[in-house]
Amino acid sequence: MRILVVEDSRSLADVLVEGLRDQGMAVDAAHDGLEAAAKLDLNPYDVVVLDRDLPGIHGDAICQMITDRNDRAMVLMLTAADAPGDRVAGLGMGADDYLGKPFHFPELVLRIRALARRQPSARARVLRAAGIELDSLRRTVSRDGRQLDLSVKEFGSSRRCCGRRRLSCAPRTCLSRSGMSRPIRSPTRSPSRSDDCAASSASPPSSSPRPVLATGLAMQPPAS
Repeated sequence: MRILVVEDSRSLADVLVEGLRDQGMAVDAAHDGLEAAAKLDLNPYDVVVLDRDLPGIHGDAICQMITDRNDRAMVLMLTAADAPGDRVAGLGMGADDYLGKPFHFPELVLRIRALARRQPSARARVLRAAGIELDSLRRTVSRDGRQLDLSVKEFGSSRRCCGRRRLSCAPRTCLSRSGMSRPIRSPTRSPSRSDDCAASSASPPSSSPRPVLATGLAMQPPAS
Protein backbone atom coordinates (compact mmCIF):
# COMPACT_ATOMS: atom_id res chain seq x y z
CA MET A 1 0.00 0.00 0.00
CA ARG A 2 1.38 3.42 -0.96
CA ILE A 3 0.72 6.44 1.22
CA LEU A 4 1.32 10.16 0.77
CA VAL A 5 1.66 12.16 3.99
CA VAL A 6 1.02 15.88 3.43
CA GLU A 7 2.04 17.77 6.57
CA ASP A 8 3.76 21.16 6.87
CA SER A 9 5.26 20.34 10.28
CA ARG A 10 8.44 18.52 9.28
CA SER A 11 8.92 16.96 12.70
CA LEU A 12 5.42 15.46 12.68
CA ALA A 13 5.79 14.39 9.05
CA ASP A 14 9.02 12.57 9.89
CA VAL A 15 7.34 10.74 12.79
CA LEU A 16 4.40 9.71 10.58
CA VAL A 17 6.61 8.54 7.73
CA GLU A 18 8.83 6.46 10.01
CA GLY A 19 5.89 4.96 11.89
CA LEU A 20 3.95 4.02 8.78
CA ARG A 21 7.02 2.50 7.15
CA ASP A 22 7.48 0.39 10.27
CA GLN A 23 3.96 -0.91 9.55
CA GLY A 24 5.09 -2.13 6.12
CA MET A 25 3.71 0.75 4.06
CA ALA A 26 5.48 2.61 1.26
CA VAL A 27 5.34 6.26 2.30
CA ASP A 28 6.18 9.58 0.61
CA ALA A 29 5.98 12.98 2.28
CA ALA A 30 5.12 16.48 1.07
CA HIS A 31 5.47 19.58 3.25
CA ASP A 32 3.27 22.02 1.33
CA GLY A 33 0.42 22.02 -1.15
CA LEU A 34 2.59 22.59 -4.21
CA GLU A 35 4.83 19.63 -3.43
CA ALA A 36 1.77 17.48 -2.74
CA ALA A 37 0.19 18.39 -6.09
CA ALA A 38 3.42 17.55 -7.92
CA LYS A 39 3.71 14.12 -6.25
CA LEU A 40 0.08 13.32 -6.91
CA ASP A 41 0.66 14.00 -10.61
CA LEU A 42 3.66 11.65 -10.67
CA ASN A 43 2.63 8.72 -8.48
CA PRO A 44 -0.49 6.67 -7.76
CA TYR A 45 -1.37 6.53 -4.06
CA ASP A 46 -3.81 4.38 -2.14
CA VAL A 47 -4.33 6.83 0.73
CA VAL A 48 -3.38 10.50 1.25
CA VAL A 49 -3.01 11.65 4.87
CA LEU A 50 -3.76 15.36 4.44
CA ASP A 51 -3.36 18.35 6.70
CA ARG A 52 -5.76 21.19 5.90
CA ASP A 53 -3.83 24.34 6.75
CA LEU A 54 -1.02 24.03 4.20
CA PRO A 55 1.20 26.69 2.61
CA GLY A 56 1.27 26.99 -1.18
CA ILE A 57 -2.05 25.30 -1.91
CA HIS A 58 -4.57 24.87 0.88
CA GLY A 59 -5.40 21.33 1.97
CA ASP A 60 -9.05 21.81 1.00
CA ALA A 61 -8.01 22.54 -2.60
CA ILE A 62 -5.73 19.48 -2.61
CA CYS A 63 -8.64 17.36 -1.40
CA GLN A 64 -10.85 18.62 -4.23
CA MET A 65 -8.07 17.97 -6.76
CA ILE A 66 -7.87 14.36 -5.56
CA THR A 67 -11.61 13.73 -5.56
CA ASP A 68 -11.96 15.11 -9.10
CA ARG A 69 -9.70 12.38 -10.48
CA ASN A 70 -11.03 9.18 -11.99
CA ASP A 71 -8.40 6.93 -10.38
CA ARG A 72 -8.47 8.75 -7.08
CA ALA A 73 -6.77 8.05 -3.77
CA MET A 74 -8.67 7.89 -0.52
CA VAL A 75 -8.25 11.00 1.65
CA LEU A 76 -7.83 11.03 5.40
CA MET A 77 -7.75 14.57 6.77
CA LEU A 78 -5.45 14.79 9.78
CA THR A 79 -5.79 18.27 11.22
CA ALA A 80 -6.00 20.36 14.36
CA ALA A 81 -9.33 21.79 13.11
CA ASP A 82 -11.45 19.29 15.00
CA ALA A 83 -14.68 21.17 15.75
CA PRO A 84 -17.88 19.48 14.53
CA GLY A 85 -18.29 22.12 11.82
CA ASP A 86 -14.74 21.51 10.60
CA ARG A 87 -15.34 17.77 10.36
CA VAL A 88 -18.58 18.30 8.48
CA ALA A 89 -16.89 20.71 6.06
CA GLY A 90 -13.96 18.36 5.44
CA LEU A 91 -16.13 15.33 4.81
CA GLY A 92 -18.48 17.42 2.71
CA MET A 93 -15.74 18.42 0.27
CA GLY A 94 -14.84 14.80 -0.39
CA ALA A 95 -12.57 13.56 2.40
CA ASP A 96 -13.18 9.89 3.14
CA ASP A 97 -12.20 10.10 6.81
CA TYR A 98 -11.35 12.78 9.33
CA LEU A 99 -9.09 12.55 12.39
CA GLY A 100 -8.28 15.43 14.70
CA LYS A 101 -4.98 16.23 16.36
CA PRO A 102 -3.77 15.08 18.80
CA PHE A 103 -4.41 11.51 17.73
CA HIS A 104 -3.57 7.95 18.71
CA PHE A 105 -1.12 6.45 16.19
CA PRO A 106 -2.53 2.87 16.20
CA GLU A 107 -5.93 4.35 15.38
CA LEU A 108 -4.43 6.24 12.44
CA VAL A 109 -2.88 3.02 11.11
CA LEU A 110 -6.20 1.17 11.32
CA ARG A 111 -8.05 4.00 9.61
CA ILE A 112 -5.52 4.04 6.76
CA ARG A 113 -5.88 0.30 6.23
CA ALA A 114 -9.66 0.56 6.32
CA LEU A 115 -9.57 3.28 3.67
CA ALA A 116 -7.33 1.18 1.45
CA ARG A 117 -9.88 -1.65 1.61
CA ARG A 118 -12.69 0.74 0.67
CA GLN A 119 -10.89 2.34 -2.26
CA PRO A 120 -13.35 2.26 -5.20
CA SER A 121 -10.65 1.80 -7.81
CA ALA A 122 -8.30 -0.09 -5.54
CA ARG A 123 -5.56 -1.97 -7.26
CA ALA A 124 -5.50 -5.70 -6.60
CA ARG A 125 -4.56 -6.24 -2.99
CA VAL A 126 -3.15 -9.69 -3.78
CA LEU A 127 -0.35 -9.87 -6.34
CA ARG A 128 0.28 -13.28 -7.87
CA ALA A 129 3.01 -14.36 -10.28
CA ALA A 130 5.72 -16.99 -10.62
CA GLY A 131 4.51 -18.90 -7.58
CA ILE A 132 4.55 -15.82 -5.31
CA GLU A 133 1.39 -14.52 -3.63
CA LEU A 134 1.69 -11.20 -1.82
CA ASP A 135 -1.26 -9.80 0.15
CA SER A 136 -0.61 -6.11 0.74
CA LEU A 137 -3.37 -5.65 3.31
CA ARG A 138 -2.88 -8.77 5.41
CA ARG A 139 0.88 -8.33 4.93
CA THR A 140 1.52 -11.96 4.08
CA VAL A 141 3.76 -13.53 1.43
CA SER A 142 3.71 -17.14 0.28
CA ARG A 143 5.54 -19.06 -2.39
CA ASP A 144 4.12 -22.21 -3.97
CA GLY A 145 1.51 -22.32 -1.20
CA ARG A 146 4.03 -22.07 1.67
CA GLN A 147 3.90 -19.08 3.99
CA LEU A 148 7.14 -17.07 4.21
CA ASP A 149 8.10 -15.63 7.57
CA LEU A 150 9.13 -12.05 6.70
CA SER A 151 9.81 -9.18 9.03
CA VAL A 152 7.90 -5.93 8.57
CA LYS A 153 10.90 -4.36 6.84
CA GLU A 154 11.40 -7.36 4.54
CA PHE A 155 7.73 -7.35 3.55
CA GLY A 156 7.79 -3.62 2.80
CA SER A 157 10.90 -4.01 0.66
CA SER A 158 9.41 -6.98 -1.20
CA ARG A 159 6.16 -5.09 -1.79
CA ARG A 160 7.99 -2.08 -3.24
CA CYS A 161 10.26 -4.26 -5.38
CA CYS A 162 7.44 -6.40 -6.76
CA GLY A 163 5.12 -3.43 -7.15
CA ARG A 164 7.61 -1.52 -9.28
CA ARG A 165 8.18 -4.54 -11.48
CA ARG A 166 4.56 -5.76 -11.34
CA LEU A 167 6.02 -9.08 -10.23
CA SER A 168 7.81 -9.44 -13.55
CA CYS A 169 11.14 -10.03 -11.85
CA ALA A 170 12.30 -13.49 -10.91
CA PRO A 171 10.98 -14.63 -7.53
CA ARG A 172 14.42 -15.21 -6.06
CA THR A 173 15.63 -11.82 -7.32
CA CYS A 174 12.63 -9.96 -5.95
CA LEU A 175 12.77 -11.59 -2.55
CA SER A 176 16.54 -11.31 -2.29
CA ARG A 177 16.22 -7.55 -2.81
CA SER A 178 14.11 -7.44 0.35
CA GLY A 179 17.17 -8.34 2.38
CA MET A 180 16.21 -11.96 3.05
CA SER A 181 19.28 -14.03 3.72
CA ARG A 182 17.56 -17.38 4.16
CA PRO A 183 17.17 -19.55 1.05
CA ILE A 184 13.80 -20.38 -0.44
CA ARG A 185 13.55 -24.03 -1.41
CA SER A 186 11.06 -25.43 -3.85
CA PRO A 187 8.58 -27.85 -2.27
CA THR A 188 9.58 -31.54 -2.48
CA ARG A 189 7.68 -33.38 -5.19
CA SER A 190 5.85 -36.47 -3.99
CA PRO A 191 7.07 -39.62 -5.76
CA SER A 192 4.66 -41.20 -8.19
CA ARG A 193 4.12 -44.83 -9.09
CA SER A 194 5.89 -44.27 -12.41
CA ASP A 195 8.96 -43.04 -10.50
CA ASP A 196 9.05 -46.32 -8.55
CA CYS A 197 8.81 -48.34 -11.73
CA ALA A 198 11.51 -46.31 -13.44
CA ALA A 199 13.83 -46.64 -10.47
CA SER A 200 13.23 -50.38 -10.26
CA SER A 201 13.83 -50.94 -13.98
CA ALA A 202 17.00 -48.85 -13.91
CA SER A 203 18.52 -50.88 -11.06
CA PRO A 204 21.06 -53.52 -12.21
CA PRO A 205 20.25 -57.19 -11.50
CA SER A 206 21.69 -58.53 -8.26
CA SER A 207 22.11 -61.96 -6.82
CA SER A 208 20.59 -60.94 -3.51
CA PRO A 209 17.28 -59.15 -3.18
CA ARG A 210 17.46 -55.49 -2.24
CA PRO A 211 14.48 -53.93 -0.51
CA VAL A 212 13.03 -50.90 -2.25
CA LEU A 213 11.95 -47.89 -0.21
CA ALA A 214 8.69 -46.04 -0.87
CA THR A 215 10.65 -43.29 -2.55
CA GLY A 216 11.86 -45.65 -5.25
CA LEU A 217 15.49 -45.63 -4.03
CA ALA A 218 17.12 -49.01 -3.49
CA MET A 219 18.77 -49.63 -0.12
CA GLN A 220 21.76 -51.92 0.20
CA PRO A 221 21.35 -54.77 2.69
CA PRO A 222 23.60 -54.59 5.73
CA ALA A 223 26.96 -56.24 5.37
CA SER A 224 27.11 -59.68 6.94
